[in-house]
Amino acid sequence: MKRKTITFALALVLAAGSAGLASAADKPTYGVVLKTLSNPFWGAMAEGIAEGGKEADVTIFQQAAKSDQDAQTQLNICTTMLERSPKALIASAINSTNLLPCMQSANEKKIPVVDLDANLDPAITKKAGVEIAFGIGSDNVAAGHKAADFLAKHLGKDAKGPVLVIEGLAGNVTGQKRADGFKEEIAKVAPGLKIVASLPGDWDANKAANITNDTLQRNPDLVAIFACNDTMALGAVESVYAAGKGGKIAVIGVDGTKDGVKSIKAGRLTASVAQLPYLEGIEAVKNVKKVLAGEKVESFIYVPTLVLTADVLKAGTDPDLKYVK
Repeated sequence: MKRKTITFALALVLAAGSAGLASAADKPTYGVVLKTLSNPFWGAMAEGIAEGGKEADVTIFQQAAKSDQDAQTQLNICTTMLERSPKALIASAINSTNLLPCMQSANEKKIPVVDLDANLDPAITKKAGVEIAFGIGSDNVAAGHKAADFLAKHLGKDAKGPVLVIEGLAGNVTGQKRADGFKEEIAKVAPGLKIVASLPGDWDANKAANITNDTLQRNPDLVAIFACNDTMALGAVESVYAAGKGGKIAVIGVDGTKDGVKSIKAGRLTASVAQLPYLEGIEAVKNVKKVLAGEKVESFIYVPTLVLTADVLKAGTDPDLKYVK
Protein backbone atom coordinates (compact mmCIF):
# COMPACT_ATOMS: atom_id res chain seq x y z
CA MET A 1 0.00 0.00 0.00
CA LYS A 2 1.34 3.42 -0.89
CA ARG A 3 1.39 5.41 2.32
CA LYS A 4 -0.13 8.86 2.59
CA THR A 5 0.72 11.39 5.23
CA ILE A 6 -1.57 11.47 8.23
CA THR A 7 -2.37 15.13 7.59
CA PHE A 8 -3.55 14.38 4.07
CA ALA A 9 -5.48 11.29 5.13
CA LEU A 10 -7.28 13.15 7.88
CA ALA A 11 -7.98 16.09 5.60
CA LEU A 12 -9.85 13.76 3.29
CA VAL A 13 -11.77 12.26 6.18
CA LEU A 14 -12.72 15.64 7.60
CA ALA A 15 -13.81 16.87 4.18
CA ALA A 16 -16.00 13.81 3.77
CA GLY A 17 -17.51 14.49 7.17
CA SER A 18 -18.18 18.18 6.63
CA ALA A 19 -21.68 17.49 5.37
CA GLY A 20 -22.35 15.18 8.30
CA LEU A 21 -21.72 11.52 8.85
CA ALA A 22 -24.68 10.52 6.75
CA SER A 23 -22.74 11.55 3.62
CA ALA A 24 -20.70 9.26 1.37
CA ALA A 25 -23.77 7.76 -0.26
CA ASP A 26 -25.04 4.75 1.66
CA LYS A 27 -21.80 3.97 3.44
CA PRO A 28 -22.04 3.79 7.23
CA THR A 29 -19.67 6.09 9.10
CA TYR A 30 -17.58 5.17 12.12
CA GLY A 31 -16.50 7.93 14.48
CA VAL A 32 -12.95 7.56 15.80
CA VAL A 33 -11.54 9.52 18.75
CA LEU A 34 -7.78 9.16 19.20
CA LYS A 35 -5.52 10.52 21.91
CA THR A 36 -3.31 12.62 19.64
CA LEU A 37 -1.57 12.54 16.28
CA SER A 38 1.62 14.13 17.59
CA ASN A 39 2.84 10.70 18.69
CA PRO A 40 3.95 8.35 15.85
CA PHE A 41 2.13 5.45 17.51
CA TRP A 42 -1.23 7.14 17.05
CA GLY A 43 -0.26 8.29 13.58
CA ALA A 44 0.25 4.65 12.59
CA MET A 45 -3.04 3.76 14.29
CA ALA A 46 -4.85 6.43 12.26
CA GLU A 47 -3.36 5.05 9.04
CA GLY A 48 -4.48 1.53 9.95
CA ILE A 49 -7.99 2.72 10.73
CA ALA A 50 -8.15 4.55 7.39
CA GLU A 51 -6.97 1.40 5.60
CA GLY A 52 -9.51 -0.66 7.56
CA GLY A 53 -12.22 1.72 6.41
CA LYS A 54 -11.28 1.14 2.78
CA GLU A 55 -11.28 -2.62 3.24
CA ALA A 56 -14.65 -2.55 5.04
CA ASP A 57 -16.09 -0.04 2.55
CA VAL A 58 -17.15 2.42 5.26
CA THR A 59 -16.52 6.10 5.88
CA ILE A 60 -14.11 6.93 8.69
CA PHE A 61 -14.26 10.22 10.60
CA GLN A 62 -11.19 10.61 12.83
CA GLN A 63 -10.35 13.34 15.29
CA ALA A 64 -7.79 13.67 18.09
CA ALA A 65 -6.69 16.03 20.81
CA LYS A 66 -3.47 17.99 20.24
CA SER A 67 -1.92 16.42 23.33
CA ASP A 68 -2.30 13.00 24.90
CA GLN A 69 -2.75 14.80 28.22
CA ASP A 70 -5.63 17.07 27.15
CA ALA A 71 -8.45 14.99 28.59
CA GLN A 72 -11.11 17.73 28.52
CA THR A 73 -10.54 18.56 24.86
CA GLN A 74 -10.79 14.90 23.97
CA LEU A 75 -14.13 14.69 25.78
CA ASN A 76 -15.38 17.72 23.85
CA ILE A 77 -14.32 16.11 20.57
CA CYS A 78 -16.12 12.90 21.49
CA THR A 79 -19.31 14.70 22.51
CA THR A 80 -19.38 16.72 19.29
CA MET A 81 -18.79 13.59 17.24
CA LEU A 82 -21.85 11.93 18.74
CA GLU A 83 -23.99 14.81 17.48
CA ARG A 84 -23.25 13.48 13.99
CA SER A 85 -24.78 10.10 14.86
CA PRO A 86 -22.01 7.71 13.75
CA LYS A 87 -22.84 4.03 13.44
CA ALA A 88 -20.09 3.21 15.93
CA LEU A 89 -17.71 5.00 18.28
CA ILE A 90 -14.10 3.78 18.34
CA ALA A 91 -12.29 5.60 21.12
CA SER A 92 -8.87 5.56 22.74
CA ALA A 93 -9.42 7.40 26.01
CA ILE A 94 -6.62 9.47 27.52
CA ASN A 95 -7.46 7.93 30.89
CA SER A 96 -10.00 5.55 32.37
CA THR A 97 -12.60 8.20 33.19
CA ASN A 98 -12.46 11.23 30.88
CA LEU A 99 -14.63 9.79 28.08
CA LEU A 100 -17.17 8.03 30.29
CA PRO A 101 -19.84 10.77 29.86
CA CYS A 102 -19.51 10.53 26.07
CA MET A 103 -19.63 6.75 26.15
CA GLN A 104 -22.72 6.85 28.34
CA SER A 105 -24.37 9.08 25.75
CA ALA A 106 -23.32 6.67 23.00
CA ASN A 107 -24.93 3.79 24.91
CA GLU A 108 -28.15 5.81 25.20
CA LYS A 109 -28.10 6.39 21.45
CA LYS A 110 -27.51 2.64 20.85
CA ILE A 111 -24.12 3.39 19.27
CA PRO A 112 -21.63 0.55 19.89
CA VAL A 113 -18.51 1.69 21.77
CA VAL A 114 -15.07 0.20 21.19
CA ASP A 115 -12.21 0.54 23.68
CA LEU A 116 -9.29 1.13 21.33
CA ASP A 117 -5.88 0.09 22.66
CA ALA A 118 -7.23 -1.04 26.03
CA ASN A 119 -7.20 2.31 27.81
CA LEU A 120 -10.27 1.67 29.96
CA ASP A 121 -10.39 -0.03 33.33
CA PRO A 122 -13.21 -2.61 33.14
CA ALA A 123 -14.06 -2.12 36.83
CA ILE A 124 -14.49 1.62 36.32
CA THR A 125 -16.60 1.29 33.17
CA LYS A 126 -18.80 -1.31 34.85
CA LYS A 127 -19.34 0.94 37.87
CA ALA A 128 -20.25 3.81 35.54
CA GLY A 129 -22.73 1.59 33.71
CA VAL A 130 -20.88 1.94 30.39
CA GLU A 131 -21.24 -0.95 27.97
CA ILE A 132 -18.28 -1.71 25.70
CA ALA A 133 -18.93 -3.71 22.51
CA PHE A 134 -15.33 -4.97 22.58
CA GLY A 135 -11.84 -3.89 23.45
CA ILE A 136 -8.85 -4.29 21.19
CA GLY A 137 -5.14 -3.91 21.74
CA SER A 138 -1.98 -5.69 22.69
CA ASP A 139 -1.60 -7.50 25.98
CA ASN A 140 0.30 -4.73 27.76
CA VAL A 141 1.33 -6.93 30.68
CA ALA A 142 2.74 -9.42 28.18
CA ALA A 143 4.56 -6.57 26.40
CA GLY A 144 6.30 -5.80 29.68
CA HIS A 145 7.12 -9.49 30.06
CA LYS A 146 8.65 -9.59 26.57
CA ALA A 147 10.82 -6.57 27.33
CA ALA A 148 12.08 -8.24 30.52
CA ASP A 149 12.71 -11.55 28.75
CA PHE A 150 14.68 -9.78 26.04
CA LEU A 151 16.74 -7.86 28.59
CA ALA A 152 17.56 -11.04 30.49
CA LYS A 153 18.69 -12.66 27.25
CA HIS A 154 20.61 -9.55 26.18
CA LEU A 155 22.49 -9.08 29.47
CA GLY A 156 22.41 -12.68 30.67
CA LYS A 157 20.15 -14.20 33.30
CA ASP A 158 22.92 -13.82 35.87
CA ALA A 159 23.40 -10.13 35.13
CA LYS A 160 23.45 -7.72 38.04
CA GLY A 161 23.00 -4.00 38.38
CA PRO A 162 20.49 -1.15 38.69
CA VAL A 163 17.62 -0.70 36.25
CA LEU A 164 15.41 2.35 35.61
CA VAL A 165 11.74 2.07 34.64
CA ILE A 166 10.10 5.09 33.00
CA GLU A 167 6.33 4.78 33.27
CA GLY A 168 3.66 6.44 31.15
CA LEU A 169 1.17 9.08 32.21
CA ALA A 170 0.23 8.69 35.87
CA GLY A 171 -3.16 6.98 36.10
CA ASN A 172 -3.04 5.58 32.56
CA VAL A 173 -3.79 1.86 32.63
CA THR A 174 -1.80 1.05 29.47
CA GLY A 175 1.51 2.34 30.80
CA GLN A 176 0.90 0.89 34.22
CA LYS A 177 0.34 -2.59 32.81
CA ARG A 178 3.53 -2.39 30.77
CA ALA A 179 5.56 -1.29 33.78
CA ASP A 180 3.98 -3.89 36.06
CA GLY A 181 4.57 -6.65 33.53
CA PHE A 182 8.23 -5.72 33.21
CA LYS A 183 8.80 -5.57 36.97
CA GLU A 184 7.03 -8.87 37.54
CA GLU A 185 8.98 -10.73 34.87
CA ILE A 186 12.44 -9.27 35.50
CA ALA A 187 12.25 -10.42 39.12
CA LYS A 188 11.78 -13.96 37.81
CA VAL A 189 14.16 -14.14 34.87
CA ALA A 190 17.03 -11.94 36.09
CA PRO A 191 16.75 -11.39 39.85
CA GLY A 192 20.17 -9.76 39.95
CA LEU A 193 18.78 -6.77 38.06
CA LYS A 194 17.29 -4.39 40.61
CA ILE A 195 14.84 -1.60 39.78
CA VAL A 196 16.18 1.50 41.54
CA ALA A 197 13.56 3.95 40.24
CA SER A 198 10.16 3.75 38.54
CA LEU A 199 8.84 7.19 37.63
CA PRO A 200 6.11 8.57 35.32
CA GLY A 201 7.54 10.11 32.16
CA ASP A 202 4.09 11.23 30.92
CA TRP A 203 4.85 9.83 27.43
CA ASP A 204 7.22 12.80 26.99
CA ALA A 205 10.77 12.54 25.60
CA ASN A 206 12.10 15.56 27.50
CA LYS A 207 10.74 14.38 30.81
CA ALA A 208 12.17 10.91 30.20
CA ALA A 209 15.54 12.47 29.39
CA ASN A 210 15.50 14.42 32.65
CA ILE A 211 14.53 11.33 34.64
CA THR A 212 17.42 9.46 33.02
CA ASN A 213 19.88 12.24 33.83
CA ASP A 214 18.79 12.35 37.47
CA THR A 215 18.93 8.57 37.83
CA LEU A 216 22.39 8.38 36.27
CA GLN A 217 23.70 10.90 38.78
CA ARG A 218 22.51 8.68 41.63
CA ASN A 219 23.30 5.40 39.88
CA PRO A 220 26.26 5.85 37.52
CA ASP A 221 26.49 2.07 37.16
CA LEU A 222 22.99 1.85 35.62
CA VAL A 223 22.81 -1.12 33.24
CA ALA A 224 19.37 -0.83 31.64
CA ILE A 225 16.33 1.36 31.09
CA PHE A 226 12.82 0.19 30.26
CA ALA A 227 10.54 2.96 28.99
CA CYS A 228 6.84 2.33 28.48
CA ASN A 229 6.82 3.86 24.99
CA ASP A 230 9.34 4.66 22.27
CA THR A 231 9.03 8.42 22.65
CA MET A 232 10.32 8.22 26.21
CA ALA A 233 12.87 5.56 25.29
CA LEU A 234 14.35 7.86 22.66
CA GLY A 235 14.57 10.67 25.20
CA ALA A 236 16.40 8.29 27.53
CA VAL A 237 18.76 7.28 24.73
CA GLU A 238 19.78 10.89 24.18
CA SER A 239 20.64 11.29 27.85
CA VAL A 240 22.58 8.04 27.87
CA TYR A 241 24.70 9.18 24.93
CA ALA A 242 25.11 12.68 26.38
CA ALA A 243 26.52 11.04 29.52
CA GLY A 244 29.08 9.16 27.43
CA LYS A 245 27.43 5.80 28.09
CA GLY A 246 26.07 5.07 24.62
CA GLY A 247 26.04 1.36 23.93
CA LYS A 248 26.83 0.57 27.57
CA ILE A 249 23.26 0.88 28.88
CA ALA A 250 20.51 -1.18 27.28
CA VAL A 251 17.44 0.93 26.49
CA ILE A 252 14.17 -0.79 25.59
CA GLY A 253 10.97 0.94 24.48
CA VAL A 254 7.46 -0.13 23.53
CA ASP A 255 5.43 0.59 20.36
CA GLY A 256 7.82 -0.02 17.46
CA THR A 257 7.34 3.47 16.02
CA LYS A 258 9.06 4.73 12.88
CA ASP A 259 11.48 6.81 14.93
CA GLY A 260 12.13 3.87 17.22
CA VAL A 261 12.96 1.65 14.26
CA LYS A 262 15.36 4.27 12.88
CA SER A 263 17.13 4.45 16.24
CA ILE A 264 17.43 0.66 16.45
CA LYS A 265 18.90 0.50 12.94
CA ALA A 266 21.34 3.25 13.91
CA GLY A 267 22.50 1.18 16.87
CA ARG A 268 21.24 3.59 19.53
CA LEU A 269 17.94 2.18 20.88
CA THR A 270 18.53 -1.44 21.90
CA ALA A 271 15.04 -2.80 21.23
CA SER A 272 11.34 -2.01 21.13
CA VAL A 273 8.36 -4.23 21.79
CA ALA A 274 6.30 -3.34 18.71
CA GLN A 275 2.58 -3.02 19.43
CA LEU A 276 1.65 -2.96 15.72
CA PRO A 277 -0.86 -0.07 15.93
CA TYR A 278 -1.39 -0.14 12.15
CA LEU A 279 -2.68 -3.72 12.36
CA GLU A 280 -4.73 -2.81 15.43
CA GLY A 281 -6.47 -0.04 13.50
CA ILE A 282 -7.37 -2.38 10.66
CA GLU A 283 -8.68 -5.05 13.03
CA ALA A 284 -10.73 -2.52 15.03
CA VAL A 285 -12.69 -1.46 11.95
CA LYS A 286 -13.05 -5.02 10.71
CA ASN A 287 -14.60 -6.15 13.99
CA VAL A 288 -16.89 -3.12 14.29
CA LYS A 289 -18.39 -4.16 10.97
CA LYS A 290 -19.01 -7.64 12.43
CA VAL A 291 -20.71 -6.17 15.50
CA LEU A 292 -23.01 -4.02 13.37
CA ALA A 293 -23.87 -7.09 11.28
CA GLY A 294 -24.95 -8.92 14.43
CA GLU A 295 -21.97 -11.26 14.47
CA LYS A 296 -20.35 -12.31 17.72
CA VAL A 297 -16.87 -11.01 18.51
CA GLU A 298 -14.61 -11.61 21.48
CA SER A 299 -14.97 -9.18 24.39
CA PHE A 300 -11.28 -8.39 23.96
CA ILE A 301 -9.27 -8.91 20.78
CA TYR A 302 -5.52 -9.26 21.22
CA VAL A 303 -3.16 -7.92 18.58
CA PRO A 304 0.28 -9.61 18.49
CA THR A 305 3.49 -7.91 19.58
CA LEU A 306 6.97 -8.25 18.13
CA VAL A 307 10.32 -7.52 19.76
CA LEU A 308 12.27 -5.40 17.29
CA THR A 309 16.05 -5.56 17.37
CA ALA A 310 18.72 -4.73 14.81
CA ASP A 311 19.00 -8.43 13.95
CA VAL A 312 15.23 -8.88 13.48
CA LEU A 313 15.01 -5.80 11.27
CA LYS A 314 18.03 -6.82 9.21
CA ALA A 315 16.70 -10.36 8.65
CA GLY A 316 13.29 -9.01 7.60
CA THR A 317 11.72 -12.47 7.72
CA ASP A 318 9.07 -12.06 10.42
CA PRO A 319 5.65 -11.83 8.71
CA ASP A 320 4.42 -9.21 11.17
CA LEU A 321 7.12 -6.76 10.05
CA LYS A 322 4.79 -5.59 7.27
CA TYR A 323 2.62 -3.96 9.94
CA VAL A 324 5.50 -1.98 11.43
CA LYS A 325 4.89 1.56 10.15
